[in-house]
Amino acid sequence: MKNKLLKKLRVLLVEDEENLATLLKGAIGDNFYSFTVAKNGEEGLERFKGMRPDIVITDIMMPKLTGLEMAREIKEIDQNAAIIILSAFSETDKFLNAIDVGVVKYFIKPFDPDELLEYIISISEKIQSKNTLFYNGFYFNATTKNLYKKGRYIPLSKRENQFIQLLVESNQEEINVINDETLKKTLWVDEEVGDDRLRAFIKRVRAKTSKDLIINIRGQGYTINTMQENVDAAV
Repeated sequence: MKNKLLKKLRVLLVEDEENLATLLKGAIGDNFYSFTVAKNGEEGLERFKGMRPDIVITDIMMPKLTGLEMAREIKEIDQNAAIIILSAFSETDKFLNAIDVGVVKYFIKPFDPDELLEYIISISEKIQSKNTLFYNGFYFNATTKNLYKKGRYIPLSKRENQFIQLLVESNQEEINVINDETLKKTLWVDEEVGDDRLRAFIKRVRAKTSKDLIINIRGQGYTINTMQENVDAAV
């Protein structure tokens, strides 16, 4: 179960020591859905904005932007981001600053990669609870209320995101299929909407995502595709 949870997590490692970055990726990287490396805080922040990883592991002392400075900016984007700090120092002020920023764990170098992996395992269920993984690498982040595919944000309108959210929530509640009338009343409050407009709307969502992500159950309504055969092929 734990290994399956790890395989759904995207990790961003921000480390300017190339040898350590290579060591960590080789030691624990294969456990995850993806394991991306950035060489400094500035690059790490840009990577975070582009891929929205589940976990950020970062050195504290780096050029251009320190790990703590980057962590503060990440928390402004997503206050629930899980950030793990790596440091060669154990000074109280740095430790307190890390707590103040909201990091979830602080590892002092040198450390055993297995200890880092065990910690990630311990928080993986909580982290994964905010994400729902679907067809071919699509996943919905319950915190940001946005859809992503293989780490990349899918730009949808407010109503389109609400539609995906409805499908996700119905799947979690084992309702699975949402009928046309429920969609019309929920997505277009106090507005009369015909079948043609609903079909055109869903066609646009499929064009922005995938024709196979949203499934039409004839005579019943719509559901979201939970097949995950191609997920592990994502990078």
